[in-house]
Amino acid sequence: MTADPMPIAPPGADPQLACPIAPVVDIVFSRWTTPVLWALHTYGRQRFVELERRITRITPKVLTQRLRQLERDGLVVRTYHPEVPPRVEYEISDLGRSLAPLFAHLADWSAANLPKVERARDAYDAAD
Repeated sequence: MTADPMPIAPPGADPQLACPIAPVVDIVFSRWTTPVLWALHTYGRQRFVELERRITRITPKVLTQRLRQLERDGLVVRTYHPEVPPRVEYEISDLGRSLAPLFAHLADWSAANLPKVERARDAYDAAD
């Protein structure tokens, strides 16, 4: 029998604080973070308008906010080129790129398990 890799929190502990992956989930899986990181990882350095075209349902305001947060978290690098007109480019950082294995595992899990999730949802909804 193998040991459970997840530590057990003391009784009464705040689950948000006790869960060691909660901060990572908050950073990486905030709305629009994964599409932005995916686009930068897949297509390389891009200007704002290129990202906006690739992520079609995001508003410019939200894309700006998400890029700023990702830059603050060290997952995206913003490069300002002082030209006329000024040019700004975004690219995934080495830290952001280090998330690739995590996303690969999630993609594998998704391929193997999303049909099961759909069946479970259908069964649950049919029971109502």
